[in-house]
Formats: sequence, C-alpha cells, structure tokens
Amino acid sequence: MRAILFVVCAGLMCGVASGQVWEPSVGHTQIAIWPGVAPDAQPVKGPESVVMTEAKEYVGGRAWAYVSNVTRPTMTVYSPKGGNTGAAVVVFPGGGYQILAMDLEGTEVCDWLVAKGVTCVLLKYRVTDVGRYPKSGPYPESKMALEDAQRAMGLVRMHAAEWHIDPHKVGVLGFSAGGHLVAAISTHYDKRVYAEVDAADRESCRPDFAVSLYPGHLSLAAAAWDAHENGRVLAHAAGANEHLTLNPAVPVTKQTPPTFLLQAEDDHVDSVEDALSYYLALRGAGVPVEMHLYATGGHAFGLRRTKEAITEWPGLVERWMKSIGMVE
Repeated sequence: MRAILFVVCAGLMCGVASGQVWEPSVGHTQIAIWPGVAPDAQPVKGPESVVMTEAKEYVGGRAWAYVSNVTRPTMTVYSPKGGNTGAAVVVFPGGGYQILAMDLEGTEVCDWLVAKGVTCVLLKYRVTDVGRYPKSGPYPESKMALEDAQRAMGLVRMHAAEWHIDPHKVGVLGFSAGGHLVAAISTHYDKRVYAEVDAADRESCRPDFAVSLYPGHLSLAAAAWDAHENGRVLAHAAGANEHLTLNPAVPVTKQTPPTFLLQAEDDHVDSVEDALSYYLALRGAGVPVEMHLYATGGHAFGLRRTKEAITEWPGLVERWMKSIGMVE
C-alpha cells in the first residue's frame, strides 16, 4: 500500500482508538523476536496503538483493527488443533509499512491455515506512521521490516521440532506492503541485513514457498514513486518500460522460491503492474510461479468473502500448496 494513503484520519483510514498494544486472542502469546533492542531502531511519534475502522472502511460488512507505531516486533504462533501437515507459514499483514492490518490480514489468515493443518506464525513487524520522525518503508529505503522477517524465519526453523514444523516446508504469505515483504525476503535470504545475534541467525531465512497478494513496490515505476516520496531521483535506462520492469531492489534469481501471486486489475492502491513485473521476472528466471489476475476485486479484502470472485483465493492457494508438495 502506498504510504501516502495511510495518514490516520486524513480520509482513507479514519478509525476509533480501542487500546494500546495489540494482543492476540486468549491462549496465544506474543514472542519478542529480538533479545534486546532491535537493530536500526527508529523513534516514533507515540506509543503503539490499536484502532478499529469506521463503517465506511468495513470489509465484508465488518470492522477491522490496525496497529501503528510498532517498535517491539513480535511473532505469535498458531498451531493446528487436529491433523498437522508439518507445513508452516509466516504471515506479513499489510498497511503501507505504516500500519498493520492485524486481523483482516493476520489473525483471520491464521484461523484459515490452522484449520488446514498448517502452523501459522503471525509477525508484528516494525512500522512507523508519517510525521517528523523517520518512517518505515520498503527495503532498502528502510531495513526494519526485512530485518524482522529474516529474524522470524530463523526463529521458526530453530524451533521447528518444538513447534512440530518441517523446517523444509516453511513459507511466507503477505498482503500489499506485506506482499512486497514476501518478495523482499524471497530475494534477500543469502545474507542477513543485520549483524548476527545468536544461533537463530545461522538458520536459513529462505522461504520454501511464497504467497504474495496484491503486492506493492515491485515495479520500477513504483520504485521511482518511492524515491520521489523520499526526495531522491531514481535514474533508469532511456526507453525502459518502467511499469513492467522489476524494481532492482528485488533481485530475482532461479533460487527464488516458488511463488503464488494474486491481483485485481481495478486495485486503486497497488497497481497490476507491480504484480505483473514480479511475475515476468520470476518466469524469466525459471522460478515456478502461478498468477491469478481478476478484472475486479479492489484492494485490502483479506480473506473476507464478498460478491467478488477474487475472494475465493484461499482455495486456489490450498491447491497450489498441494501442487508444489508442501501439503498432501
């Protein structure tokens, strides 16, 4: 999601504050992913807060909660109650790298996955709102979210036996900015972007599979926009089609994990060119990739079913995960 769209109560994201510090439901515990202060920590303009959207921003007829000013990143593990496939998915909620849609694109995803026998690890990564303080954003504009994602992947693999996870079946799934974070960790896994902390950082942080839903920041045009927003000029070759050229900060190779992409053409926040540029780069590198493009569906629908056909996407992901051998 473009950062400019997430100024609280400036039109799109008005809501009613409901409390400080997001907490998972009873029976689940947040785990701090860093033993001390997180690397490259940035000041924020206020404490972490949770806001419920107003009626005009409802999705599927219901409100949803978003959290802002996250400085203490955590992960929450949701384990299957019945059969366990051994697969796990680390989930990155979206929110323009300024907020996190913690239920719409987080806990509701975990409810779906655990019902299918997949362990879900919900990452509350660092985000900061706009203001006079440095804001978070896509890598390499900001390293914080990618640092948190890499750290979480290492922790999941280190605790794989304890959490009944197959360390060779750990994937990532994200929406919008979280969809960009999926691509970032899928292409930046050979080296941590922070100094090693402990044994978890010696585990691989390469996802075994990746699901990116209505992602942003992936085309060269999007990168140019991000650069403009930060007062920089992005130079690129004359005559290049920046709309379908991949952002060079997402260096796809043949080792990039198998990827599932979903996008609506009428998405008013993250354009179809973002997903298409990533698809073309993956295909060109020989990476197994499946993309579903719908004429309508908009943006930020999460798992909530609406009249739009695109909201049937969880079934597509389930079949895809079977096709690549992550679940039976």
